[in-house]
Amino acid sequence: MFITPRPAKTFVRGEGSWLYDAEGRRYLDFVQGWAVNSLGHCSTVVRDALTAQAGRVINVGPGYYNQPMCDLAQSLARLSGLERVFFANSGAEANEGAVKLARKWGSVRRGGAFEVVVFEDAFHGRTLAMMSASGKPQWKDLYEPKLPGFVRVPREDLAAVRRAIGPNTAAVMLEPIQGEAGVVPFSASFLRGLRELTEACGVLLMLDEIQTGIGRTGRMFCFEHSGIRPDVMTLGKGIGGGVPLTALLARADVCLFDAGDQGGTFNGNPLMTAVGHAVVEEISRPEFLSGVAENGDYLAAKLGKLSSEMKLGEVRGQGLLRALELHRSTGAQIVETALERGLLINSPRPSVLRFMPALNVTRGEIDVMVGILKQLL
Repeated sequence: MFITPRPAKTFVRGEGSWLYDAEGRRYLDFVQGWAVNSLGHCSTVVRDALTAQAGRVINVGPGYYNQPMCDLAQSLARLSGLERVFFANSGAEANEGAVKLARKWGSVRRGGAFEVVVFEDAFHGRTLAMMSASGKPQWKDLYEPKLPGFVRVPREDLAAVRRAIGPNTAAVMLEPIQGEAGVVPFSASFLRGLRELTEACGVLLMLDEIQTGIGRTGRMFCFEHSGIRPDVMTLGKGIGGGVPLTALLARADVCLFDAGDQGGTFNGNPLMTAVGHAVVEEISRPEFLSGVAENGDYLAAKLGKLSSEMKLGEVRGQGLLRALELHRSTGAQIVETALERGLLINSPRPSVLRFMPALNVTRGEIDVMVGILKQLL
């Protein structure tokens, strides 16, 4: 089925930061499956975990424990400080689980509360409920009627959040950096104020770290930059290093699902969680995370210099999730021309370019990318 325009190229092989098409031409990949290939294409960490686990057991079903599931859950709980983990297959599914958990918690602990406060320009996934929760302008009148229960407020407006919280409110949900909005961060002061407000009002704070989690910002989780901890968090994209794996994490006292309330046929299967465990163990090493932070600063400095030379706009983001404001609606044209020059980049908004390289990208590869981009501009 048609879902989006795709260039007339077929990719057949990948290695690190590079992709190769059927004609043998190579491309420097600064999209990496939309921040999914955290260790680059065909990482030995991913490949070795896949092949080793495929020789043991691939799937035992969600009604039983398996060892990789337990290993990964323990690692994530230790790293995040959130004691319970539920595994899923897509970011939207993990976010659906978070909303279900908030509604169950609200029904039991907050007198039937069910509403979730969300933010303008948010993106939480493509299921019907998550499209209802998102603030993507193009979806405003799509697939009507939307699901009720989401109260939308302006970004960075703590007073608006305070007004929106009422007796029916179960949770507040947001991305610490809004990716599809053009890599727009919430300030650390806002996040700290929001943490204080939700605690004072007795509602849950839920962070969608599908794109920002697992080392992308130079910390294991983006919330660490602001010195807070959410009650509920979702992870995805980079957690599997390229395979379909996501996770819903929560404080133990929030987890009120009864048998049958939540599940999924392939959720937590040993093949995917074995890869996830290997990826998390690699990325969580302090020296790896410091490398992400340093290369993220290097990328930001290079983009900032380019912006100054070309009289463009601000460089936003954290770590190796960055955006360049163009001040003109030429993003799609630049992406198309970049592809012809052997570079893959992304334009989430008409006037914004987004950069999501592998977390082990080299400075030499960053230099090549900036050089090609400068020629295009």
